[in-house]
Amino acid sequence: MNARLLEALGASPAAADVYRTMLVQPTAGVAEIAAALGMGTQAVRAALDELADLTLLRPVAGRPGQMRAVSPTVALNALLEQAQVGVQLRQRQIEDTRDAIASMLDQQARRADAEPVVRFIGLEAVRTRLEELAVSVKHEVVSFNPNAAQTPDAKDASSPLNQQVLERGVRIRAIYQDSFRNNVQMLAYANWFTQLGGELRCMPIVPALMVIYDAEVALVPIDVTDSKQGALEIRSLGLVAILHAYFQQAWAAATEFGDRTVPEDDELIPLESQLLRLLANGQTDEAVGRDLSLSTRTVRRMMANLMTRLNARSRFQAGIKAAERGWL
Repeated sequence: MNARLLEALGASPAAADVYRTMLVQPTAGVAEIAAALGMGTQAVRAALDELADLTLLRPVAGRPGQMRAVSPTVALNALLEQAQVGVQLRQRQIEDTRDAIASMLDQQARRADAEPVVRFIGLEAVRTRLEELAVSVKHEVVSFNPNAAQTPDAKDASSPLNQQVLERGVRIRAIYQDSFRNNVQMLAYANWFTQLGGELRCMPIVPALMVIYDAEVALVPIDVTDSKQGALEIRSLGLVAILHAYFQQAWAAATEFGDRTVPEDDELIPLESQLLRLLANGQTDEAVGRDLSLSTRTVRRMMANLMTRLNARSRFQAGIKAAERGWL
């Protein structure tokens, strides 16, 4: 019998060697097998015990204590029967586990229906719940993703879940903040996500982190300024419908990922337009930077570029010329 086949059926390499030796030398005892293979007698005895457990040995009639190797054909049939029994047992275990998981998810859903808002305290509790929802989602996941929430740990935790969901044929749509393009790691993640089939659009400002599953369950932060505090799971159909409608409206207004054509002198990209609006409303460079997830230096650089395009010597003059062009 082929050594690889024996090993695939559970025999160790040493047991496979002993089995082949016994087929060639049917009358060989432990000492002779050990000498033929260069093994110790203890190792040969261990191999014989292993072969007996695999039903590859039979007692020799009329010779108490002596064993013979079963023919390869008989041994293979016996081992295949054992393997088949093992597969059937494993299949039953898998089915029992699947039924147990389905029952657990059903119980959780009934509890959640009884409590339209459930609190999950801390990152680990939220990530565990996200894993559960990723398993049960059937049609679509949509999300708002402000840059402040996109830490390396968060991406490491969400990437496998997103991949599993997409591979099951579930649609994922995500809205990110325009300024995520300034982060090399985030840009690489966005490219990976869209190549897997995820859909991504951008907006200058994303108000808060939010994930909605099948337009039925929404997760939002307990504290929008610190997602590490935990999340609220919302199952109130009316409230989830409002949140989903808000996402749909934002999705229609957002720009496609990768759509970064250089604007003409009389056009603005959405991020520039939002920057102008915020500055025109009297916000400081620092406050604008916080809202847009940009550094203060980037805000000032963008504003300087706009002033050059407007041929303005001051921000006040830039505001007037921007209004004349219809930018405000």
